[in-house]
Amino acid sequence: MKLTYTRAELTDHHAYAEPHIVHGNRLHGGFDAQGEYVPPRSKSRAEAIGNWTASLEARGGALFEADNSLLRGPRMPNPAQQTLLLERGISQPFWNNLTVTGKLEARGRLLADVQFPSLAELIVEDTREMAVGHLDEGMLWAHGIDEGGQPDEGIGGHDVMWFVARDLVIDPGTHADVEPPENIGRPEAGQRLMPELQPQYEGLLSLLMNLLIIEFRAEIFFATAQEILRNPVLFADRRQAAEEAAEIIERIRTDEQIHVESLRLYLGELREVTFRTVDGGTVPARQVIDRFWTGLAAWASDEQPKLAAAQQRALLEPLIEAQGGAALLAEFNTLADPH
Repeated sequence: MKLTYTRAELTDHHAYAEPHIVHGNRLHGGFDAQGEYVPPRSKSRAEAIGNWTASLEARGGALFEADNSLLRGPRMPNPAQQTLLLERGISQPFWNNLTVTGKLEARGRLLADVQFPSLAELIVEDTREMAVGHLDEGMLWAHGIDEGGQPDEGIGGHDVMWFVARDLVIDPGTHADVEPPENIGRPEAGQRLMPELQPQYEGLLSLLMNLLIIEFRAEIFFATAQEILRNPVLFADRRQAAEEAAEIIERIRTDEQIHVESLRLYLGELREVTFRTVDGGTVPARQVIDRFWTGLAAWASDEQPKLAAAQQRALLEPLIEAQGGAALLAEFNTLADPH
């Protein structure tokens, strides 16, 4: 079973029968001879993830656990609220959600642009036949390019795919631009939560775990956006465009499966190794990872959704009352998720 891959292999494409072009926008990935969408940079990457996963399981390990418990918490606006607003002609909240999602995806390009520390000095065991031994051999680069595309080559990634989906159903220029929050990760205020490790390694491990949370919870909005776009009552004057927008999001979801699987694999491998500590000793990596993850997962599924819902409510209520009146706002609030 092949367990070592070159950067060229991990970033190689399938031979597409057709490129991925939507309304003149060249997007990544392509289509096979049967017209099925094929993710970018997946020719060997998918095989490698499968082989490394099999190797991990043969050693008694397992993919890092990430399940639907991470999807808890209220949403604002939820699908029923979003539907109500669109039915009443208020499209700005949906437009904002699509725009912010695209801009957050663009931030993911940092994985391709930032130099990360090698884990060789942190991990006692030989990682050359593991996924974590290939982080700087194309795995993180490919993940970043999936998210932020290759603008110098005129190829859009997930960021542009969200904007294209948005513009198919809501005309460009309809609403003012909007920016995402500066930080969507857990606010740690410079605290050292893995003090037994050197700071650069804590930073990388924190990044991988936060990425898994973000990628996993992103499924909530992916599914919601598709539900909205496929609702036959909405976008009645451009139903075909709305269906096409939903299909673009389905292609993003297909790509994201690779990201979630790879992050679960990295963390699953890391739980089975031994870390070198700052005092010259060693520690089972799972002790460090599980401690950090417990706090992160609790924040992401309990605290953060309530905070985000409250922030969205503060932004949406004045807009809804101004455009739809107090009665619409009251109806909107009756559809809110329980806190």
